[in-house]
Amino acid sequence: MKRGTKIALSVVGVVTIGGSVVMARLLGSDGSSEIRTVAVVRDSIVKKALAVGNIEPDVEIEVKSQVGGVIGRLMVEEGDYVEAGQPILEVTPNPTPIELAEAKRQVELREIDLENELRGFERKKELRERDFITQEELEDSERDYNQSRVQVQMTRERVALFETGRVRIDNRNIEGVIRSPINGFVLEMLVEQGDPVVPLSNFQEGTVLATMAEMSDLIFRGTVDEIDVGRLNEGMPATIKIGALPQARIEGEVYSISLKARKEDNATVFPIEITLVESQGVALRAGYSANADVIIERRDSILVIPERLIRVVGDTTKVTVLGEGGVTEERIIRTGLSDAVSIEVLEGLEEGEKLVEPPPREIS
Repeated sequence: MKRGTKIALSVVGVVTIGGSVVMARLLGSDGSSEIRTVAVVRDSIVKKALAVGNIEPDVEIEVKSQVGGVIGRLMVEEGDYVEAGQPILEVTPNPTPIELAEAKRQVELREIDLENELRGFERKKELRERDFITQEELEDSERDYNQSRVQVQMTRERVALFETGRVRIDNRNIEGVIRSPINGFVLEMLVEQGDPVVPLSNFQEGTVLATMAEMSDLIFRGTVDEIDVGRLNEGMPATIKIGALPQARIEGEVYSISLKARKEDNATVFPIEITLVESQGVALRAGYSANADVIIERRDSILVIPERLIRVVGDTTKVTVLGEGGVTEERIIRTGLSDAVSIEVLEGLEEGEKLVEPPPREIS
């Protein structure tokens, strides 16, 4: 938007036409008064809704133990990257007879699953050789088979742990091994050596030992005011700004909008999730505070004027136009999109025309 220009003019006369169009000639003279004008320009208007929240992992996993006991040794630290199945800590167990029997039953069930996955994988290989399935389907089946093998190994190690109090991994005896369930980073280690561990069961939640997440799959979670939520839809683009990284701008897309409101600081807000489409190499951390501008509507290369220049009288919108020779005209216009600062002009003005700004109000 161009800056307003100042013109020194004095009022000579006013003529009213039809009660709606006012003409006046403003000429420079002694005792002239200063007025400001703003040109009609082509620009863009973006209507936004503000969401306030944080950058979080899309999925954050709590690591728990199905074996009760005490923490023996921590094998990773916060911030470490671990692979699925990698040992992360030890729990020295103290199983009951029922727990031992259940562990043996899990071995049998996992072995049955492994046999089924193996048969399925062999069948998929034959189908692939005949081009009945895609390579991706074959790879999915192979991955499921490998995961079942890991599950069988883990359940066998658990029985060995119950029976002997230790298990042998990589030529080392390790007690109460807890393995990483995913490929990802350790966000928090919530226990220390010697801490008691309550096992996870159908009757108790169990002790949270650590939290983990895959940091390449982050999401913005926040809230929007109830005034804006009715204008939002899934799939709308958004620009995310990180509080700790003021220069960073991350493109996103609205993934979900909650159907239920909640109260925050006496305000009614709706939870919203925005997926990160393009981070442009910005190193993000879980928990960063952030704001997101959800783009409700955008129009480019349109005629734009400051919204402060319009006057609304009933159903009519008017502006004051400065013509050649200092003649002003009160003109009726039709407006469109507004961002509360600038407003689109649909009819009534041409690019380059100058509008007269009203004088500032004096506060007595």
